[in-house]
Amino acid sequence: MPSALTLPRLAWGASDAPRRALLVHGLGSSGALMWRFGTALADAGWRAEAVDLRGHGSAPRALEYSVAAYAADLAGTRPADFAHTHPAATAPWDLVIGHSLGGAASVIASADHPDWTRRLVLVDPGIVVMQRDADIVRSSQERAFDDNRIAVVRDEHPHWHPHDLELKVDAVARASRWAVEQTSVQNQPWDVRDAAARVAVPTHVLGADPAVYSLFTGEVADGVLAANPLFTMSIVPGAGHSPHRDEPEATLAQLFDVLGG
Repeated sequence: MPSALTLPRLAWGASDAPRRALLVHGLGSSGALMWRFGTALADAGWRAEAVDLRGHGSAPRALEYSVAAYAADLAGTRPADFAHTHPAATAPWDLVIGHSLGGAASVIASADHPDWTRRLVLVDPGIVVMQRDADIVRSSQERAFDDNRIAVVRDEHPHWHPHDLELKVDAVARASRWAVEQTSVQNQPWDVRDAAARVAVPTHVLGADPAVYSLFTGEVADGVLAANPLFTMSIVPGAGHSPHRDEPEATLAQLFDVLGG
């Protein structure tokens, strides 16, 4: 495994907030696109930090784009001020929220490093990506890179907030197309169910609506939930693969139900 990369961050909330959350975006996205979670958590008294994953946004580029490599970068990412004042120590996150690829990488990081976070929330995570879904994801990414105009994004997602439209265009412009392509190429098969079974912290899945489109559904979801009693799941009605952009109010309501208000 190559050396872990240091990931750039954005932050919401006071630097001395008592609770810390890490926000991890999906394939072809960026830390900035986790702003719905960041602002809501900050308003609730949290400090939320979002990273750009390797090959995305302002993060370093590399040659390896396995889910395990993404996870290694995350495992070395700790609350910023604690890392600065206690460089030899490893403070856990109170919460990690991972979307899609970010969810899969967070599962591996948590399974391999039980002291990394106290809780996981996975947003339509890519625990297993079957060939049908891989083809859908690849086609979606190719369309985004081939025509990255905001009008195209708006036509495909007419209900998204203007921030999401603008930030999606920015994320695609700043991501490495090669890195995004290699993430599919280098993860065959794409399957982190073994790691999910080893996760030792409470984990909740904010699931997309299968009637719209969901990566985490059916026998895969049933099997993951059955294999680890620490996993629970709710579905955001009417939301596709990005519930925090498709149905943000319902997504955040479910998040705070899980966190206890």
